[in-house]
Amino acid sequence: MQLPSFLEVYEGLISTSSISASDPSMDEGNAQVCAKMATWLTSFGFKVELEEVEPGKVNLIAQKGEGEGGLLFSGHTDTVPYDEGRWNFNPHKLTQANNRFYGLGTADMKGFFAFVMEAVKKIDDWDKQKKPIYILATCDEETTMLGARHFSSNAPFKPDYCIIGEPTSLVPVYAHKGHMANVVRVTGKSGHSSNPAFGINAIEVMHEVLYAIMKLRDTLAKTYHHPGFEIPNPTLNLGHIHGGDSANRICGCCELHYDVRPLPGMSLDGLNNLLKDALKEVEAKWPGRIEVTPLHDSIPGYECDHNHHFVQEIGHLCGKEAETVNYCTEAPYLQEVCPTLVMGPGSIEQAHQPDEFLAFEFIDPTISVLSKAMYKYCF
Repeated sequence: MQLPSFLEVYEGLISTSSISASDPSMDEGNAQVCAKMATWLTSFGFKVELEEVEPGKVNLIAQKGEGEGGLLFSGHTDTVPYDEGRWNFNPHKLTQANNRFYGLGTADMKGFFAFVMEAVKKIDDWDKQKKPIYILATCDEETTMLGARHFSSNAPFKPDYCIIGEPTSLVPVYAHKGHMANVVRVTGKSGHSSNPAFGINAIEVMHEVLYAIMKLRDTLAKTYHHPGFEIPNPTLNLGHIHGGDSANRICGCCELHYDVRPLPGMSLDGLNNLLKDALKEVEAKWPGRIEVTPLHDSIPGYECDHNHHFVQEIGHLCGKEAETVNYCTEAPYLQEVCPTLVMGPGSIEQAHQPDEFLAFEFIDPTISVLSKAMYKYCF
């Protein structure tokens, strides 16, 4: 049986749309792209299982070789939506131009699976394999982390190590901050602006809320510190605020969106309690008028011990020292299963951008690093 080529796999991944979005009208699921991957991986000699986590949402697990431990290559099969009018290339077609692969998911991160399969193809002494090679393809990383959460809670095997192929320009990443985003909604009482006593101004109440949250922001910065990060403290950002509708009306409703980037090791429950404590006095003053709800499920910070031999060894294979980043990945969930690093081709600067691309210069180095990792940990 003729094995699919690198380009055939890459083109098939990009041409099979798998957008995940919080808006149900835009959400597509990833079942079709996982079905294609299952066919390819079977031809490569993998045992493949497709698990439907939710309707239309699939995790793919593939295994080649037997035994305990082994190496897991993991990635997500979904992409973000795209702004059609801002693309110069068809986002659902793999276009080769300017020494780059263009297309939605080329860098973030469906293209990674084409590199893994090509690295498998380079191995010619399978009789010497001692530990299994695993591939995990997850759903909904771009929204709820559904696939990674499900796998970490139900992992059917325990590999020795895991590499998540997010675009890091082939620099190993051993830690990143988490993410928590909330909505604060203040409900006042509208009325005619000629007499403030006619109502309760939600903007004025929000002013008190903002003061309390900014005090918390400063407390977090003073209390928590991680020297491995360029910004060594947790950050709190006031991202969006809207209130009122007219200058001559007392504002009846005001809404604030903010996010927090906790450091690895910070408890999400503990952080939530700090947020609640910060607003206690304001809520006592304005009972029933302040509501805090999450924009989405929070993601914890992640860290694999920088001194762990796996971190040092992959850094040696890549020829680059492991680093930290501020964006989030599925790593905190995979780290619950085994020591995990984030390392893959392409630049994170291309993620979620029009004309997303992966430069050709990553092709050979990526296949080489992945092949060496397979030999090191499985042969």
